[in-house]
Amino acid sequence: MGRGRQKAKATKQAREIKYFTPDTDLSALERELAQSRGETEDSGIESDDDPYADEFDADDAGDQR
Repeated sequence: MGRGRQKAKATKQAREIKYFTPDTDLSALERELAQSRGETEDSGIESDDDPYADEFDADDAGDQR
């Protein structure tokens, strides 16, 4: 294969990789992220047990402008 064909093939492959958009299964992603955080499916995204919530509220209260 000559250099011209080789370059054209490489360009075509690079273009295919660059513009490839796979279908994203957002529900599977949500389940995977919930598992990594140790949440269950029925607990939802929002969590009331934020370990830093009290620290943030205390710091924010003294910083009134």
